[in-house]
Amino acid sequence: MLLEFTVGNFLSFKDKKTFSLEAGSISELKDNVVKEGKYKVLRSAVIYGANSSGKSNFIKALEFMVTTVKNSSKLNSTDKLNAKPFLLNTETENQPSFFEIIFVVSNVLKIDKRYRYGFEIDEDKVHTEWMYVLNANSKKEEVCFVRNNDGIGVADVFKDARGLESKTRDNGLFIALADQFNIDVAKNVMWNFSNLYILSGIDHSTSVVATDFLYNRNEEQKTAIEKFINNLNLGFSNFKINDDTQIGFKKRISTLHKKFDSNGKFISNIDFKLEDQESSGTNKLFDLSGYIVFVLYYGLQIVIDELDSKLHPILTQEIIKLFNNPETNPKNAQLIFTTHDTNLLGANLFRRDQIWFTEKDEFEATDMYSLLEFKDEDGNTIRKDRSFEKDYIRGRYGAIPYISNFQEV
Repeated sequence: MLLEFTVGNFLSFKDKKTFSLEAGSISELKDNVVKEGKYKVLRSAVIYGANSSGKSNFIKALEFMVTTVKNSSKLNSTDKLNAKPFLLNTETENQPSFFEIIFVVSNVLKIDKRYRYGFEIDEDKVHTEWMYVLNANSKKEEVCFVRNNDGIGVADVFKDARGLESKTRDNGLFIALADQFNIDVAKNVMWNFSNLYILSGIDHSTSVVATDFLYNRNEEQKTAIEKFINNLNLGFSNFKINDDTQIGFKKRISTLHKKFDSNGKFISNIDFKLEDQESSGTNKLFDLSGYIVFVLYYGLQIVIDELDSKLHPILTQEIIKLFNNPETNPKNAQLIFTTHDTNLLGANLFRRDQIWFTEKDEFEATDMYSLLEFKDEDGNTIRKDRSFEKDYIRGRYGAIPYISNFQEV
């Protein structure tokens, strides 16, 4: 499970900002918290903020780290790393970007360890890289390896990776090379990166590939996809997949609608083509259904930018409830998403530590903070009985757009 992600000097993130899924010491909505070893971890988190405040940049930062780790072994020595530092400051524009992630190895692997892994990179090289492990019965981290401009130091806990230091490219990650040599610790870390799924809630058309894969190859998950779609009551009685494999999976999907005569008597079912005759919101739910079912089935993590786009607030709430409810999420999957839908704040879905905000300062750098850590002008924390939605809309927590009136323009 994901515990923390920290990013610094990347896109609009000038200083290091940490997003945490460790539960705070508060009492509300206890089902939203899962015990993972000695950690109390949140099942979901939502991120609010004005347009251009850094919400999507946070998702891009996490995606950049995941993609960099997964693709490192595929690069040539001359390939660029595509780091994007904060460009609005003379100090940071030529400095490396910082990324660090902390996670508890998934219960799928039956290992009770906490890993902290990170690196600093620029366009051309890896400047630093590190990994630490915290065992279940220990309070002190053990270093696995530390890399800087002087070289790579490998500790005994990662001794199987010794000898690979000289084989590591300047623009390559040591953890990825160790994974190529089938070293167990590296495999555990790579497994977690490979099973963290980052999706767009706006441009989601390619996500249907997962739905296609699961629907045609796993009977149990096929049933789960059907249940997920039909339970949302999207205006059709059922749906079916046509047998014509010459066309794409989505083009083969038809929804079934009831046809009646002038007296209201049922006549027959009529097929509607999903892509052409159903709403963009319904198409989005089909596109994302495979990933949602998959991560719930295996207890993985999914991150969605603009989850609410094209969806009615009640449908968005139902997706969130799937993750927050221990009965529908017994494997402890996690959902992280950005949204502008303030209705969710008034639906009693989230604890204060699950609600996050992004806001830019006067230098256009993104700040990121949770409602739990936010303090009002008197230095007081926010009580759990506050109306989060009303307070947010009124600007009590910041992270809203400032709109000049017509006369000021």
